[in-house]
Amino acid sequence: MADLMTPDLITLGWRERLALPRLGIAMLKAKLDTGARSSSLHVDTLESFIRGGVTWLRFTMHVGRRHPHEVCCEVPAMDRRTVTDTGGRCTERWFIRSDVELAGQRFGIDINLTDRRHMLFPLLLGRSALNGRFVVDSALSYTQSRSPKVAPDPA
Repeated sequence: MADLMTPDLITLGWRERLALPRLGIAMLKAKLDTGARSSSLHVDTLESFIRGGVTWLRFTMHVGRRHPHEVCCEVPAMDRRTVTDTGGRCTERWFIRSDVELAGQRFGIDINLTDRRHMLFPLLLGRSALNGRFVVDSALSYTQSRSPKVAPDPA
C-alpha cells in the first residue's frame, strides 16, 4: 500500500548495508528505524578539541565483525543536543554531518555519536534521514547489494 501512495520512493528493509564515505567507511550494517527521529553512530572513543576557533570531534570505532578494523575520524562538530533514548533517558550528544550512500543515492544527514556497543547494529538510521527518500518494509531485510552503488557526483 505504501508503494501506491509514494511511487518514487525506494522500498528498503528494516536493516541494510550502507557506506559513510566522508568517514572512510565503505560498508556498515544499519538498522532503519522509523520510530527514532535522529540517526546514531557507535563510537568507541570520543573527544572534542578546538581547531581554528571551531569545535572538532576526534573519534574511533571498529568496523566489521569477522575482521574488525579501527577507523579514526576527525570532523567538525555540528551541534550538541539532548537526545531521548528508547528507555526515556535524556543525554547530551555531539552531532556531525556526513554523507550516506544507500540504494544508489548519496545524501547528507545529521548523526549523533554515542556508545552503541550493546546494540546489534553500529548505526541506527532514523526517520529524519529516511523521510522523503525511502519507505521501510519491516518484512524485508538487506535489499541492497553488499557494495553500495552510487551515482557519480555531478561535476
